[in-house]
Amino acid sequence: MQGPMLRSRRHRSPGRSRRSVLLTVLTSLVVVYTLIPLVWLFINATKTQPKLLDSFGLWFSGHFALWDNVRETLTYNDHIFVRWLLNTLLYVVAGAGGATVLAVLGGYALAKFNFPGKRGVFAVVIGAVAVPGAALAVPTFLMFSKMGLTDTPWAVIIPSLVSPFGLYLMWVFASEAIPDELLEAARMDGAGEVRTFFRICLPLLGPGIVTVLLFTVVATWNNYFLPLIMIKDPDWYPLTLGLNAWNNQASTAGGQPVFNLVITGSLLTIIPLIAAFLLLQRYWQSGLSAGSVKE
Repeated sequence: MQGPMLRSRRHRSPGRSRRSVLLTVLTSLVVVYTLIPLVWLFINATKTQPKLLDSFGLWFSGHFALWDNVRETLTYNDHIFVRWLLNTLLYVVAGAGGATVLAVLGGYALAKFNFPGKRGVFAVVIGAVAVPGAALAVPTFLMFSKMGLTDTPWAVIIPSLVSPFGLYLMWVFASEAIPDELLEAARMDGAGEVRTFFRICLPLLGPGIVTVLLFTVVATWNNYFLPLIMIKDPDWYPLTLGLNAWNNQASTAGGQPVFNLVITGSLLTIIPLIAAFLLLQRYWQSGLSAGSVKE
């Protein structure tokens, strides 16, 4: 019996080795494809404006001007970059934070309570996930214009509070992470619904909350189209609109090219997102894999 088994293992091992090599090559290509833009961004953030235009993009050239570029980016045009950064933080804290809270409350309620029209709500949520945000941009602008909220922070914050994907994700996560028996035991012990949610359910929803929070933070931080149609005052620009304005400055009459500041500002813009993913990676991965294995 051992002879055929050993021969079978010998026959399978070359195939597994080839698949492993192919997977390694494909993974390496994906890693290189992902890292090259970041490497290009860092290298070019170390160059002055003249060297940026007449040097190879993937190698250093001339004086290492990273710190000079950072200082100039933060102080250029009366510290407007700092203002854009604070605006973006406001939109993220109020918009993405509020969207996460609403998604957690709504997902938990939809997962653990029965009420008339629940199937209809499910259909609406699925339909909302499938609708691209750009399709709702013009109706949203017209509605906010009638309300007099355009060119104000509310025009960015209020639409950011709605996250159909976050609601659906929390709905699925709460269904799997919170056993119905646990809720019944808490109710039999006399715990109210609010106390049950905050003392028992909320800790179990931690990985899902972090996952939804990361998705909403990234979506709000990188949001460009919504602020583009809602905000006209540069003092309320987020970083995405501000950097685009700097980039377009070279094509305006009498405008001064500041491509080195655009690249340095882009580098400073992605650092908080990278830090957030690295710090919350453990919770994010567990949130994505929750419910994938049944006992």
